Amino acid sequence: MRVYLVGGAVRDHLLGHPYHEKDYVVVGATPEQLIALGYQPVGKDFPVFLHPKTKEEYALARTERKSGHGYHGFEFHTDISVTLEEDLIRRDLTINAMAMDDDGNIYDPYNGQQDLADRVLRHVSDAFVEDPLRVLRIARFAARYKSLGFSIAAETLALMQQLAESGELEALTPERVWKETSRALMENHADEYFETLRTCGALKVLFPELNALYGVPQRPEYHPEIDCGIHTMMSLQQACKANYSLEVRFAVLMHDLGKALTPVDELPRHIMHEERGITPVTEVCERLKVPTHTKQLAIAVCKEHLKCHQALTLKPGTLWRLLQRLDVLRRPERVEAYVQACECDSRGRLGLENREYPQAQYVLDAMEVVRGIKAQDLPPDIQGPDIGEMLIQRRIKAIEALKAQQTVLIV
Repeated sequence: MRVYLVGGAVRDHLLGHPYHEKDYVVVGATPEQLIALGYQPVGKDFPVFLHPKTKEEYALARTERKSGHGYHGFEFHTDISVTLEEDLIRRDLTINAMAMDDDGNIYDPYNGQQDLADRVLRHVSDAFVEDPLRVLRIARFAARYKSLGFSIAAETLALMQQLAESGELEALTPERVWKETSRALMENHADEYFETLRTCGALKVLFPELNALYGVPQRPEYHPEIDCGIHTMMSLQQACKANYSLEVRFAVLMHDLGKALTPVDELPRHIMHEERGITPVTEVCERLKVPTHTKQLAIAVCKEHLKCHQALTLKPGTLWRLLQRLDVLRRPERVEAYVQACECDSRGRLGLENREYPQAQYVLDAMEVVRGIKAQDLPPDIQGPDIGEMLIQRRIKAIEALKAQQTVLIV
């Protein structure tokens, strides 16, 4: 029985990157032998075991054969005769098809080390096209390693295009698409994930609402980059640069979907695009089973982002009602996330990436002043329904005072 560290841990070890997850493959063993050694079986589709002490995963070496449609359409075979090379050849990329033994020796039958040195993402074998999830995984790796200069091999990109055209992507479960997408969104260059999907034709299959933004023009005096798709990616770059949360990054990705629905005769203006965007944002969230809080922020940013841009000129009562809709009293974190997303939208424009956005601090200050006014601070003779009305009046007055102070500072 021989045990090897495999996959991403070996890749990142060679790159000098920190890694936390470790996967091991066991060659020349049976399930009974591992159980006798204290390993706990946990695999459903193929034998995977937890180490008795570390609880790390150890999988028996296996081969696989395509037997159906989609991500789950595989039959796995494990046997003591399955070699390390046979196990590694079923992996997606050469840089993920390496193994390391306890002595630090690297086993690299498919030239992964050379592709690491050349900064190339290359498939291991033509079996790549048997698993549609690999299109998303390669796009995610492209996002992760963009800063290191990695690119996708032309022949691998061709296979990704083949998968995108085959209909296999439609067999991916919403949970798998969201899992890969949410992980990609947290990379430092998340925009590269979506650009890669667009290049291979997968974006129009998995995210048709996002794909539809490309080629839609905007007014150049406000958007020098003109193209709505490019603006969305530039805004996402801002969210990555600021290291904002997944919820904020997803909201930024979704914020302008309504612009794809603007009537042609109205272009390049986008009147009411915020309202038009609510339906496609909702449809994306429901299709991918996006978590509720993430969905709620995305819809709020889509519907209300122009209000944040206009915050300095809004009437105090209008700003109060905006804060109310954002659930300011119970969920101040949503207001903060909303402001962050709107700031990314403002800065996601060609030549305006470092532009000041005083609206952000103003809205956050308004949030603090209205949250500081509580029922216990009202005169004791205010009772019943009058309490709510008095709180609203005081909160609007507080925003009025804040606005006056802001005006003085600007002057």
